[in-house]
Amino acid sequence: QVQFVESGGGLVQPGGSLRLSCVGSGPNFISYTMSWYRQALGKERELVASITYLGRPTNYADSVKGRFTISRDNAKNTLYLQMDNLRREDTAVYYCKGTRAGYEYWGLGTQVTVSS
Repeated sequence: QVQFVESGGGLVQPGGSLRLSCVGSGPNFISYTMSWYRQALGKERELVASITYLGRPTNYADSVKGRFTISRDNAKNTLYLQMDNLRREDTAVYYCKGTRAGYEYWGLGTQVTVSS
């Protein structure tokens, strides 16, 4: 069974940048549609962006369009989220999710805190 592990979170000032990574273990990473979600304290989990198995980004949340970029490197079994021009409201736990054949597999998340 595949497992996903996120990394790259941390504390950053408003206007700064971070790059999150999500590494998948197990076979067939290329066959998964991958997504980034986030959940702020006291709020529901929301979709940030998705990417097809061929690497075509889809479904950026309006709040991150033009600032965040989702990508993947199937040779490295890795999903990325480049986050630029970060805002305080981007503070959340960020999760990656892989979807294949109707099943969903979630990572445990990485904390992103945007604060001065």
